[in-house]
Amino acid sequence: MFENSFMMVLIILIINIVYVSFFTMRMILTLKGQRYLAAALSTVEVVVYVLGLDLVLNNLNEIQNLIAYAVGYGIGVMVGMKIEEKLAIGYITVNVITKEYDKDLPKVLREKGYGVTNWAANGLEGNRMALQILTPRKFELKLYATIKELDPKAFIIAYEPKSIHGGFWVKSVKRGKLFS
Repeated sequence: MFENSFMMVLIILIINIVYVSFFTMRMILTLKGQRYLAAALSTVEVVVYVLGLDLVLNNLNEIQNLIAYAVGYGIGVMVGMKIEEKLAIGYITVNVITKEYDKDLPKVLREKGYGVTNWAANGLEGNRMALQILTPRKFELKLYATIKELDPKAFIIAYEPKSIHGGFWVKSVKRGKLFS
């Protein structure tokens, strides 16, 4: 009896981890405009969901099944987020304000393949350089490391743009010319 009960808990846990990972990925893909991939993923998601829910509802008298379902849900959220983090779908825009006006900083970043727009800025303590940098999300951490290496005191703010239109840089990325 214990082995059968243990297997049921394990199966429910695994099914819910898979289901919620798919659910999390589908939501992220939907928010990023990947509608066809999100729709395909949701087809598999629903099948897994129904199987897991059926196991729990048909065995509601076993509290460990309900606990396994809940724990699997929580773990599934974390797994789905980790998967999305590894896939790093989309772009990131990073705004940087440097301590000093350094004309070489944008040049170095452009040579590394980043899309950079820069301009003179004024802060409380004097002249600064402001930069707006566009990069695929998979290179986000590499960009931060590069900026901190070039200017350890740089002020950095990052956000994910909802849509991007125009410019030479995005076309180059889509053709696979940058970051090779």
